Amino acid sequence: MTIRKIGPAGIPSLGLGTFRMNPGEARAMTLAALAEGYRHIDTAQAYENEAEVGEGLRASPVARSEVFVTTKILPKDFAASDFRKATEASLKALGTDYIDLLLLHWPSKEVPLAETLPVLDALIAEGKVRFGGVSNFTIPMLKVAEEILGAPLAANQVEMHPFIDQAKLRDFMAGAGLPLEAYAPLAQGKVMDEPVLAQIAEAHGTSAAAIAVAWLLHKPETVALPKTAKASRLSGNLAAAEIILSDEEVSRIDALARPDGRIVSPDGLAPGWD
Repeated sequence: MTIRKIGPAGIPSLGLGTFRMNPGEARAMTLAALAEGYRHIDTAQAYENEAEVGEGLRASPVARSEVFVTTKILPKDFAASDFRKATEASLKALGTDYIDLLLLHWPSKEVPLAETLPVLDALIAEGKVRFGGVSNFTIPMLKVAEEILGAPLAANQVEMHPFIDQAKLRDFMAGAGLPLEAYAPLAQGKVMDEPVLAQIAEAHGTSAAAIAVAWLLHKPETVALPKTAKASRLSGNLAAAEIILSDEEVSRIDALARPDGRIVSPDGLAPGWD
């Protein structure tokens, strides 16, 4: 299975997303995913399953050093002292000595990045965090973050699937050499009902979900984080890394993007999107 390493952090290009899992599922799916060959697990404090992910990591025979673990902290903890405490809480919940990638989950409307990012730099220097990044940041916010953070900005995790037009953001990030991590890559299940994806999937003898993931993996410096709570779907998502799409197929999928394609934009957290 060909899972590329992306960017200076060496992020595995395919990972398991754990958003909205029921109690007990995150532990079981982390364990099952590692057994299947996944080496990247994505969680967050807001998902309320870091402890379960940690249990799955410890129950697996796969060495901790071989697994890339990402978690995220919400803006309510972006004040300097709060950010450090929140990171320590994630370390304790995960039961690990370090976090591979720590993301600012959403931009704060109250706490400036100049207060939060120096703490992230310090945590990296101390070895508690290997790499730092952001999530749901716009182009202007990325520019500010890159100016403040001393360590390389490792990723911007954003909504990305065939129905959302992220061309402007993608172009900027590509020019800056900044990896894009795609959450909701299956558009919360909507890809399964798309005829174009179904037609391409039939030609490849696979599923529309696998084609959506394969399309993302064809994009430069892109990481796909499909969430599933069914162990039976893990191998199909992982196998997407082996699907080779033609330029014509990629163009057909690109054309599915539409102005109203965004799904995730919570009041009080979402910025003014690019």
